[in-house]
Amino acid sequence: MASGSNVAPIIIKRKKVVSGDGHHGGAWKVAYADFVTAMMAFFMLMWLLNATTEQQRAGIADYFSPTIPLSPISGGGDGAFGGNDIFAEMTLPKNGIGASQDKSTEGDMARGDVGQEGQAKDTEAFAAVEEALLGQSGESDAHDEMLRHIVTRVTDEGLVIEIFALEGAPIFEEGTAEPTAMLRDLTEMLARVFRIVVNDVAVEGHVRARPLVFEDNPIWTLSAGRAESVRGLLQGSGLKSSRLNRVTGHADREPIVENPMSVRNDRVEVILLRSGR
Repeated sequence: MASGSNVAPIIIKRKKVVSGDGHHGGAWKVAYADFVTAMMAFFMLMWLLNATTEQQRAGIADYFSPTIPLSPISGGGDGAFGGNDIFAEMTLPKNGIGASQDKSTEGDMARGDVGQEGQAKDTEAFAAVEEALLGQSGESDAHDEMLRHIVTRVTDEGLVIEIFALEGAPIFEEGTAEPTAMLRDLTEMLARVFRIVVNDVAVEGHVRARPLVFEDNPIWTLSAGRAESVRGLLQGSGLKSSRLNRVTGHADREPIVENPMSVRNDRVEVILLRSGR
């Protein structure tokens, strides 16, 4: 009777479940998140390098220093909590380290900031030079044609006086370090103006890029030769040699305009350095 029963047989179906498949796991998400975080930190670093001054970068570096310095260097801010140094010469002191102009060291005011008084003197000196150079007082010796070749700007390094070439109006003979008559007049004027201040002077030569690649590219020697030529003109016009801090050539490595072959990149920068530089 049992063999003839109409009851359907019971079938047990076992399903194998596989988890953590390499193609469908979540480990890649963790790796991707780490990558995105690292890229965000990298771009923040690039932004900080471009958006901050040298003093602010020094303050940021001090903040992340693994040890606590005995003589704090500086802070990244500029307010009441900007990281003023309590170890400086004044009671509520300046930013930075080193000596002030009142108490200079053997290293000529060391390597730090010269204090608010020194900064104020530099600001006054730069303003006086710009006024005399650009003729804001109406007493400048430079005429309009010469002033077309001059641009000034104040940087962390000092007052940069840029003398540049224009189309059809070079400042050196083509491909040489021989100055034109106009550049001789300009450097003579600079030497006279620099007598009203005592800051040191630096000269930097720059040239435009060449359209061809030479095995022995002459732009390095050319830029250095042009800087040396301007140094000689300044010194020959009465600038004391003791005030000349450095003479350098930068070839075409620091173009001032986007097109590296533009004639505007043929220039000489005469820098009136800040005190203590």
